[in-house]
Formats: sequence, structure tokens, C-alpha cells
Amino acid sequence: MSNVSASEIAPLSVFELSRFLAAGEMSAVEITEALINRIEEKNETYRAFLTTSFELALKLAARSDARRIKSAPLSPIDGIPVALKDAYDTKGITSTVGSGMFRNRVPREDSAVWEKLNQAGAILLGKLECTEFCLGGPSLDSAFPKSLNPHDKERYTGGSSSGAGVALATGMVPAAMGSDTGGSIRIPASFCGVSGIKPTYGLVSLRGLFPLSGSLDHAGPMARTSRDCALLLDEIKGFDPAHPTSSKRQIAPTSPSLSGDCRELVIGHVTNFTELEGVSEESQAACLRALEVFEDLGAKIKKVQLPSLWDYTIANTVIMTAEAYAIHAERFAANLNRVSDLTRHRIALGAFLTAENYIKAQKARRALSQKTYALMRSHSLDLLCYPGMMGDPPEIDKVGRYYYLDWPLITSPANLTGAPAASVRVGYSVANMPMSIQLTGKLFEDGKVLSAAHAYEMATPEFSKIME
Repeated sequence: MSNVSASEIAPLSVFELSRFLAAGEMSAVEITEALINRIEEKNETYRAFLTTSFELALKLAARSDARRIKSAPLSPIDGIPVALKDAYDTKGITSTVGSGMFRNRVPREDSAVWEKLNQAGAILLGKLECTEFCLGGPSLDSAFPKSLNPHDKERYTGGSSSGAGVALATGMVPAAMGSDTGGSIRIPASFCGVSGIKPTYGLVSLRGLFPLSGSLDHAGPMARTSRDCALLLDEIKGFDPAHPTSSKRQIAPTSPSLSGDCRELVIGHVTNFTELEGVSEESQAACLRALEVFEDLGAKIKKVQLPSLWDYTIANTVIMTAEAYAIHAERFAANLNRVSDLTRHRIALGAFLTAENYIKAQKARRALSQKTYALMRSHSLDLLCYPGMMGDPPEIDKVGRYYYLDWPLITSPANLTGAPAASVRVGYSVANMPMSIQLTGKLFEDGKVLSAAHAYEMATPEFSKIME
């Protein structure tokens, strides 16, 4: 096994690991072996991985090292270990979508995201825990153990890309893939203190990602830094003629455009989201402090107001619930005893929605999207900024069946509008839980979102840490 220790590798970013590989100071096999040790040490406690693929990972790592000796790496992430939310299909590797119903489900094809990562030379360490069907957690009767928040094991990790947030925060993996329908990348990124971006809708193919709500689903990267998210996004984006939601409009690589300079940036501070009843005073204050950092970096801040967050939330929730029921109704009815309590109740809500409800929600979606982008144009805004979460993650045993209906969902505007949105860590609460802001951009301006997030992270290195 490797002479490089797991504790040495665990805190390193994708960017740092890539530089060590390029300089010949580490090999892909050494990095992979060290992370396998880390997973074996940490996963029993934190339960981020549902399935490991260590034998495959070591084979892929050896091939990556051989490429570097003979020719050149396939990409900047050649030799970088990654893990996938268990909603992504992987040929020959169990893909459960967090459900006991799919305990033995082994896809015959790879998802588009793993296909692209594999072609870029990434190394697959395994599949990460996700709430059942990306909807139904955390449920006490789940088929698989729920992952635990390393900052406080009694608190929720956020869903549904929960295992990804935990694996990153504990140094088990430097890069992961999540998915986001109402916040499922940004919520665990925020609660676990890591980075994540929900890209522009259609920028990353959804082929082989198990659907929750086809018109709202997004595939995207999670990592320890926004720079890492940019490196990963550059490899997974691209038009996919084999999937109907994939966009022919694409963007230039984002990682080369990252900058610490925010002097040309205009950021809209969405005050009615920040001051919304239910947003904790700590979250409000953290957002204001982050905006001060952006001002120090040269950005111009404008106070703006969007439509009510409840309007975005209701439209997003109705569409998601109706589409989820349409996907699962037949399977759901035939397998009630094989689905967890929370999943049963949340999917069942779709049976009570009418075509009128769904059509009205889609009309509201169009109107809210138009208003959002019109406001950005009229104020010459590059980005919108507001708190990442309402406050600290709740205790696990207080997350009920319909907790997401009790408060407006602060991540929902970007799903509804299809806009790129990143979760950016901005410190810690009095309870020592991570806090975040959201940066949201215009369609296909993912590079601006990630560049601003990167600039902020470079200016606040004290917020970057992993849990030992």
C-alpha cells in the first residue's frame, strides 16, 4: 500500500491533487489507496458510502499512472478519485437510489455523467447514500442507514445528496456528484460545510440519473471548493443528443475564467429573502458579512426584491410532487410495503393534485422566471445573493414527513428558473454548524457564479476545513 497517509490526502482539494499528480509528487494509485484507507476508517461511523468499488478504483488509478508515463493525462481530473450519488447508473455496479426496492438493481449502462468522468480519467471509489428516490428521507425505516452529519451527528445532513456532503466533509473523497430538484446539492453542501453548484438546466445531461421530477432535476458537482466544482463541471457538461432535456446551448470551460477580482461584478442582495420570517438572525448576519467581503473585493451591491419566496416554493413543490407521482405511481402502488414511511407519504401527495394544479404551477413558473430575469436585467445584475439556508440543520428526529411544507424553500427559485446556483460556505453558527450563502446567476452564466464563489473562498480561507 501507499506511503502517502490518509490524513495527508484527506484535506487536499481536486486542484491540489491535480497539481501533485502533474508534478509527479504523488501517483493516482497512492492517492486512491490512501482514500480507501480513509473510507475504511470513517465510513462505519458516518455511513456516506452505500457501495464501494475499490478494485475498480485501483485498476483505473493504475491506468491513469500509466498514461502519465507514456503520454499525457486525459484531463485535469485524470487520476482524481470521485464518488457518485447512488441515483447515477453505473454499469455492473449496484445503483439503489436509496431504496430497498432496488437493493439488487444493477444497470446495464453508465449514466452520462459517469461516462464523461470516466472518459476524463476520474477514478470511481463508489456510490453514496441518498434519500429514497431522492425524496424520502431521513426515515427511520429506510432500507439503508442514513449518513450522519460530521459537525453534529444528531442533526440532519440535508438531502437528498446527503452521502456526498458527508463524504466530502470527512475527507473520504475530494469530489462527488449530486443531483438537485429543490436544493438537493445545495442543502447538504450547506449543512455539511462544502461547496456545490446546481448548473444551468440542460447544461449537464440527466441520462442515467434516476428521475424525481424531469423538468426540475439537475445533475451537478460537489467538492470542497468552488474551484474544484468548476474543474468537475468542465468535464461533465455538454450536449447529449440521447437525452431530451439536454441543451444544445453550452458554455466555455469555467475553470480557466476563475478570478479573485470582483471589480466588474454587480450583485443583487435579495432583501426579502434575507429578512424573511424564519431565516435566523445568524443566517441574515452571515449573508451581510459575505456581501461586505464582496464589496472589499470590488463588487457593487444593490438591494433588490424578488417575488415572494412562497410563490417559488409552491410552484416548485407542486411540479415536483406531480411529476414524482407520475414517475412512481404504478411501482408505488404495487410495492407499498417495500417503500419507507416518508417516501410513501410524500409520493402519495401527488395523487391529490389535479391537472389544473399542475398547469397553474407551470404558468406560475413561467411568470416567476420572467420576473426574476427581468429584475436582473433592469438592475444590470450579474448575480443574486441570499442566505443558503434558513438556519442550522434541524435535529434528525424532528424532521417530519412534510417538514419541507412548513417553511418556504430558499433553494427553490433556482430550480424553478433553471438558473445556475452555488452554495458557498460563510462561516459557522454559535452551535458550530456550517453556514452558507447562495449565489445565483443568469442562464448559462455558470462561470460567473463559480468565479465569484472562488473569489470569496480565496478571501476567507479560515472557513475551509474538514472534520477529523
